[in-house]
Amino acid sequence: MRIVGVNIPDNKRVEVALTYIYGVGNSTVKKILAASKIDPNKRAKDLTSEEINRIQSFLEKNFKVEGELRQIIKQNVNLLKELQTYRGNRHARHLPVRGQRTKTNSRSVRGNTRKTAGSGKRKVELK
Repeated sequence: MRIVGVNIPDNKRVEVALTYIYGVGNSTVKKILAASKIDPNKRAKDLTSEEINRIQSFLEKNFKVEGELRQIIKQNVNLLKELQTYRGNRHARHLPVRGQRTKTNSRSVRGNTRKTAGSGKRKVELK
């Protein structure tokens, strides 16, 4: 079964299966199911084509999901980069944007991956 171009797992409850769509979380699923009057405990494979159409039309009218949402997020990040904001510069350098520490975390970005303990530290030249 496909909704908005995404394969929905058949054996899961509708409440869980709809979260496989990018941009749809638990609270959004509850709104969708309430508006389309579908039992959240129903399995995805038990949905009728009419119920699927109700879900799909409600999603398209009220929410931006999948490709459209990804595009908007990408545009927002590119705007931050163009304006050369602090957040934009962090995005451009592939560093944490939201204030996380970088001394011990974000190793892979800094070229400091450790496969085994003590082997990945950058070599500092001795004077």
